[in-house]
Amino acid sequence: QVQLVESGGGLVQAGGSLRLSCAASGRTFSRYAMGWFRQAPGKEREFVAGITWIGGTTYYADSVKGRFTISRDNAKNTVALQMNGLKPEDTAVYYCAADLFGPGTRKNEYDYWGQGTQVTVSS
Repeated sequence: QVQLVESGGGLVQAGGSLRLSCAASGRTFSRYAMGWFRQAPGKEREFVAGITWIGGTTYYADSVKGRFTISRDNAKNTVALQMNGLKPEDTAVYYCAADLFGPGTRKNEYDYWGQGTQVTVSS
């Protein structure tokens, strides 16, 4: 069992930065690949970034590649998403999720989800 709690969301101007953090509980956290998804109003939840269980490989959606960076610290049971160069279209609720066999890019591949944190980018 893995429980996830996101933090770090907020309101930022276009071009600014935010760092999201996801704290995990459960002794098996390091066995899971982790991902970040986002969901804007009226839209499907979409993959943003993923990282393998040991942190050696990362994956990004094309829309955030070069601007966002995912990282993890298995000793602290945390995963982070550094977001730079934010755009109004990045506005969404951001979720972290755990995938035992991933990281996948589809939401139904993930086993555990956090409650989400709101990111709002003003123009």
